[in-house]
Amino acid sequence: MAIVGHKNQNADLASVGIKGTKTQYWNLTPEELIEETIKRGQGVLNDTGALAVDTGEFTGRSPKDKFIVKDDVTADSVDWGSTFNTPITPAQFDALYDKITAHLAGKDVFVRDCVACAHESYKLNVRVVNENPWANMFAGNMFLRPSREEIAGFNHDWLVIQAPSFHADGEKDGVRQHNFTLLNFTRKVIIIGGSAYTGEIKKGIFGVLNFVLPHDRKVLSMHCSANEGKDGDVALFFGLSGTGKTTLSADPNRPLIGDDEHGWDSNSVFNFEGGCYAKCIDLSAEKEPDIFRAIRHGAILENIVFNEGTRTVDYASKAKTENTRVSYPIHFIENALPVSKGGEPQNIFFLTYDAFGVLPPISKLTAGQAMYYFLSGFTSKVAGTEVGVIEPQTTFSACFGAAFLPLHPADYAKLLGEKLHEKSHINVWLLNTGYVGGSYGVGKRMSLPHTRALITAALSGKLNKVEYTAHPVFGVSVPKSADGVPAEILDPRSAWSDKAAYDAKANELAIQFNKNFEKYASQASEEIKAAAPKVEAKAV
Repeated sequence: MAIVGHKNQNADLASVGIKGTKTQYWNLTPEELIEETIKRGQGVLNDTGALAVDTGEFTGRSPKDKFIVKDDVTADSVDWGSTFNTPITPAQFDALYDKITAHLAGKDVFVRDCVACAHESYKLNVRVVNENPWANMFAGNMFLRPSREEIAGFNHDWLVIQAPSFHADGEKDGVRQHNFTLLNFTRKVIIIGGSAYTGEIKKGIFGVLNFVLPHDRKVLSMHCSANEGKDGDVALFFGLSGTGKTTLSADPNRPLIGDDEHGWDSNSVFNFEGGCYAKCIDLSAEKEPDIFRAIRHGAILENIVFNEGTRTVDYASKAKTENTRVSYPIHFIENALPVSKGGEPQNIFFLTYDAFGVLPPISKLTAGQAMYYFLSGFTSKVAGTEVGVIEPQTTFSACFGAAFLPLHPADYAKLLGEKLHEKSHINVWLLNTGYVGGSYGVGKRMSLPHTRALITAALSGKLNKVEYTAHPVFGVSVPKSADGVPAEILDPRSAWSDKAAYDAKANELAIQFNKNFEKYASQASEEIKAAAPKVEAKAV
């Protein structure tokens, strides 16, 4: 067995059951991993120097194939009622672990020592073992990168093993099909087989932190982006795919803390990651200049298509997937903070793409309403986003990231509520980036300049000085005025020509909110329940 690269002299893969490998490549530089990828025929450079690879069969995560070991550590704490938390026995995990480690015998492996959490108190040392060099480079991009001196004394807290060429026997191995992601909180190991999609690595560790930090440390883990103003004021942006989370948090006047995963303790917000994993579909220098400029040497493009006869990316192409991605270190964003950590938030934005044109462009939430809408995690799917979607459909994802939550969503909402009650100066806003003046097909998409103006008004404190009215159905506080935004847009009912049609649609949406909330009612406080929208009896 040959060793290439840099490692802790005491580190030994044999101690974790990985034996008889051909060559172990430890902590190679991005340049070395790019060379290995190209040499093995697994990728090419595009015209800006970024590495372009294909992830093969899977071009996205497979939530139905994620399993958590059910044992003494997790039996009474994981939310086993969630469709995203499927149990597997310790014996089944051990058997698959032995198979996947044996599968690596005689193969080259790439090992990366990295860190999650940009806060000394919560640092998690992660060792990632991959079959493919570009997947190991992804781990180096996405997690925090220890120095050469830190690597010399590195001991891992968690181990991640990813072997795409290993396929499980679904029925025999206790999983659904040949691919799987298994989390074992007792052994502190994640094993990923049958899929080369790198997002499984990133979200696997996110799932770990979503269990460990709230459950053991009382730190709120969050699926959100974060930035910081010149006075140190932090803003958080929660939102599901398509709501504008990345776009709206990218602000040349507000340095980026992180774009996807954060923790919030008693007095600070900190990034879990050391990189960004951005969607590329329809990317342009005009719409997303920061991301566009970040696609250079050291970045990894996944599942993109080149314009014919060139190495120029066709960002509009969905030939391989709509989920085209780019991974890059966070310092590729020009105004990212050197340390991805800031103070506690002063403003929190819940972004929702309301295709029904019901919710106001912006509204202010009480603590109870904040917990309610956090638990709801509402947005809409519109025609063309998925096969079979021909009309707008409501979508609810608890805490704006249900697929990544090992604990019951109410546990995260309770932590949020405690922070909001303790820090009464924190403003929480519901921001509709969807439609105004009517539903999809009738109304108009909310103007991006108007949305940015509303965010600016909220961040500057100007929205704290205007009059508000309560929405008759949803109860949220709607501003009567805002700089740079026409008053008739702020009141969603006024923007509809048919007021009776608006009232009916508002009640229809409220019914769907209440129906979705039924599964959380037994765990929710009276304060949260009181924040539910009020449905007129005649509309039920």
